[in-house]
Formats: sequence, C-alpha cells, structure tokens
Amino acid sequence: MEALANLIHGFNIAISPFNLMIAAFGIFLGVIIGVIPGLGGTSGVAILLPLTFTMSTTSAIVFLSCIYWGALFGGAITSILFNIPGEPWSVATMFDGYPMAKQGKAGQALAAAFIPGFFAALVSIILFTFFAPPLAELALKFGPAENFAVLTLAFSTFTGLGGGSAAKTIGSACVGFLLASVGLDIVTGRPRLNFGSITLLSGFSFITASIGLFGVGEILLAAEEALEFKGVQGRIGLKDIWVTIKTLWRNLFTWITGTILGFWIGVMPGTGATPASFMSYGIAKQYSKHPEKFGTGVPEGVIATESAAHAAGIGALLPLITLGIPGSPTAAVILGGLYIWGLQPGPMLFVEQKDFVWGFIASMYIGNVMGVVFCLSMLPVFAAILKTPYAILTPLIILLSAIGAYAVKNTMLDIWLLLVYGVIGYVFKKLKYPLAPLVIALVLGDMTEEALRQSLILSGGSLAIFFTRPIAAGFMILTIFLFLLPAIRPLARRVGRTFKVEEVKKAGGD
Repeated sequence: MEALANLIHGFNIAISPFNLMIAAFGIFLGVIIGVIPGLGGTSGVAILLPLTFTMSTTSAIVFLSCIYWGALFGGAITSILFNIPGEPWSVATMFDGYPMAKQGKAGQALAAAFIPGFFAALVSIILFTFFAPPLAELALKFGPAENFAVLTLAFSTFTGLGGGSAAKTIGSACVGFLLASVGLDIVTGRPRLNFGSITLLSGFSFITASIGLFGVGEILLAAEEALEFKGVQGRIGLKDIWVTIKTLWRNLFTWITGTILGFWIGVMPGTGATPASFMSYGIAKQYSKHPEKFGTGVPEGVIATESAAHAAGIGALLPLITLGIPGSPTAAVILGGLYIWGLQPGPMLFVEQKDFVWGFIASMYIGNVMGVVFCLSMLPVFAAILKTPYAILTPLIILLSAIGAYAVKNTMLDIWLLLVYGVIGYVFKKLKYPLAPLVIALVLGDMTEEALRQSLILSGGSLAIFFTRPIAAGFMILTIFLFLLPAIRPLARRVGRTFKVEEVKKAGGD
C-alpha cells in the first residue's frame, strides 16, 4: 500500500504541465533518434544530456527517460520499413518485420511491434514499481565489500553473458578503468596520470566519451557503409490494430515469455535489450508450431523481439535506481547524469529523494502511453525523416555532438577528445570490441576503486572480507563463475562430445 501511495504522489509530480511537455518532447525526439540509423538511444541520451543542466532533477530524468522510451519504439520503424536496424536491439525485428512489410502487411508488422511492446513495458513498469522499494531496502545493508562485489558482478556479466570474445570485453573494460583513473586520487587527493595538465585534474568526462564512442563512432561507420534509405510505405489503421490484438492473444505464451525474459535480462547489470531480443526470438522459434516460417514474415517473431526489448529497457533501470549500477549502456549515461545533477544513485534515493524517484517511476507509465500513441498516430511523419539525405543528417548530428561535448566544461579540449573518441569507437566497432564495458568502466571506475580501497582498509589489506560477509560472498562467487564461464563452456562441450563418442562405441560394441 505504501508503494501505491508513493506512486500516486509521483503522478502528481509527473503530470505537472512542464513535466508533461518535457515528456512529450522527449518521446518525440526519442522516436526520431530511434528512427535514424547510426544514432541510437545511447547516443541520443548522451548528446542531449547537456540540455538537462538547467532543469530540475525530476524534469531532467523525465526528459532523458522519455528519450529512452521513444528510441525503443522508433528503432522498430526503420527495421520494418527499411530493413535497417535503427537500434541494436531491433536487428532481430528485421527478420520477420521487413518480410511482412514487403508482403503488404507493413501496418500489421508495425502494430505487432508497438502494441505488444507497450503491454510488455507496462507489465515491467508494474514489476519495477513493486520490486524497487524492497530491493532498495536490501541494498541499505550493503557496506564497501558488498558494493565492490556488486560492481564486479556488473562487469562479469559482460564477460560471461556478453556472447562475444571474453578477452575483448575485458580489454575494453580495462581501457575504461584506465581513463577513469585520470585526475585526482580519490583517497590521497594527489594528481594522477594528468601529465601536468590542469584541465585533466577533473578527469575525462564520460559525456564526451559517450557521445564520441556511440555517436561519432556510429556516424563514421555509417558513412563508410554509405547508407541509403529505400523502403516500403507504412501506415497503421484500425484494422491492423484489431488484427494485432487477436494475433497477440493467439501468441500469448510468446509475449509472456518475451516479457519475463526481457525484464530479467534487463535487470542483470551490463546486458540490456539487445541480448534479450535475440534470446526471445530464439526461444519463440524453438517452441513454435511452425519454426520453418520464422524469417519469412510471421507476426510471432516481431512480438517476441519487441516485447523482450521493451521489457529489458525498463528492467535495465531497476539496478540503476536501487543499486547505482546501470543495466545497459543507456542506463550508464543516465547514471552519469545523476552524478551531474548532484544525486547519489542507490537505495538512499528512496529515503532522501522520494519526489525524484516516484516522479520518475510515474513518468514511465506516462512515457510508455505517449510513445505508443505517438507512433500509432504519427508514423508517416517519422518514416519521412528517413527520406532526408544522409549527407545532410550526418553533419547535423556531428554538430549536435560537438555542442553537447563543449557544454560539459566549455573547453576546446573536449571537442578534440570527442573526435578522438569517435575514431576509437569506429576502430572498436570494426575490430568487434564492445563499447559498453568501456563506458560503464569509465562511469563506475571511481566508485569501484573507492569500494575496493575502503574494504581493504577495513580488513587491514585482507581479501577475506569479500568472502566472510554473506552478501558479498554470494556476489563474489557468482562473479567468479561468470568470469570463468567463457572457459567452462568449451570444456563442457568437449566433455559432452567425449561422452557421446563413448556411448556410440559402446552401442557399436554391443
């Protein structure tokens, strides 16, 4: 009941005229950002973050989160109509969405993305509303050792569950930690790795890094690929909505599975919507009565990917608000925004900043409704954006990126760093190095180092403190397991093949 009363209070804050205007503007920008390939929600939030510096903290988080919700909806438009992923998590949506559009069912494909995604997000927001307070109460029992264990768990999930090269993931995170160590030593206060530069005493700005790595880097990659937007026309009618609701009812198991899986994966630090959408698509195909039709244009495939992506987008913010740990790259950028606004993310937010927390949760409901209404009613407008020549869009995005980077410290150094980060992002993409571990290590590097050093001071330099405290020990054991998982998988496969060979030999001998 207390959570319900707090939520009602949050709605009183979120529905103020200014916050509603900010939410609508954020959703509109977010959908545009999601529609434009090479930009994406993470880049858009990073580029537009400086706009929040003059807002109240509640209005700022409403604005950024609504950009996030809008991008979740917008990515599907490009994937379905143009067969180009507007967002990384919308890649799987192309598999069946674009074939449906080519068959003249663009409206049904888009409705199959928006409506199940809306309901999946709604269920996830309800789970967020009632899970966040008890999780925050549990986190209040955390000390430095527990904090360090949770933070290392965030990085181990990239290694164990990322799906790519573990060495590349660790290497990317190490670069982020190295950048985070530049500036003043958090314990002694002495300059560290600043090479005599006064400007670098404050360290590298994560905003500049995020804009450069995700924004400029993606633009360079897209420019190399010479993107041309050629697609089919799409418009959603009432018939499409009605057909989609009936289809959703017939594929209720797929939707429920995608929603639960997406929320769970989103809550796990460092994962986000992209792996959730692919896993949900794979499960839907595996348990479908007609798996051979997947990839040829079945609504079931779109429902699976979009419900998981929207649920994961909400779930990724749960550890951010309750533990101060981002569940996705976009959440990492929002985490940096919390620090800039003078807020300490974590369980104390629920005690010291109730208006902020519950206003933010209430804005999730509002933003989700606005997102689906905007997309259903203004689809032709958003699709028309893709007719803008990429040669015009690219310099505009670069200009916005430069303004955003310069606004952080008002120094030309950040402009140059923006370009350097853009090249690094481009190279990382070409070499298939993940960028998310780098950004999250840059954001959480100081916090991780502080928790480690405080723990060692408390224990007199003994690492046993991480294994003698029950909560810390549980997280550390899971962390070690996830770090070792990439090495365990090949061994398990080898042992499995060995057993099969032996069984075949025995069967042949018998």
